[in-house]
Amino acid sequence: MAELDTSGGGKKKGKGQKHKAKKKSTRVDLTPMVDLAFLLVTFFMLTTTFSKPQTMEINMPVKDKEQKEQQAVKESKAMTIILGGNDKIYWYMGITNPQIDTTNYSANGMRKILLEKNREITDLVVLIKPTEEAKYKNVVDMLDEMDIVGVKRYALVDITPMELDLIKKLK
Repeated sequence: MAELDTSGGGKKKGKGQKHKAKKKSTRVDLTPMVDLAFLLVTFFMLTTTFSKPQTMEINMPVKDKEQKEQQAVKESKAMTIILGGNDKIYWYMGITNPQIDTTNYSANGMRKILLEKNREITDLVVLIKPTEEAKYKNVVDMLDEMDIVGVKRYALVDITPMELDLIKKLK
């Protein structure tokens, strides 16, 4: 609380002399103001909403099902994307007898191809197959491209030895 210190002041000096006015000093107690400041800081810290991390939702297959029960993909609607090392992408249409082409992650590369194929083929299914040389960033970038382009059906699949041999021939 604010206090007034009334100590000190003038003394009486003989007859007929005027009394000096007492000097009053003020002393302000700052404890309540500090308490209020900490209460406000605590209140705003507890009521602030922090930014939530953004996550990508991926539906993984259930382990109880066998691979034989998986849905078969029509060859005409299947597109396979192989993520190679050095930010290279190999892709082909269909499942058998692949004609492999090479592209990159630019807007004129894989995104353009995905947009064209998604317009041409209804219910396009993209099989994403990362090699051991592919970086984690490449997989995330490809999943982002699927979202950007609007491809609804895609899957992360293991690469086959035949596809590895085809890539080695292209190098």
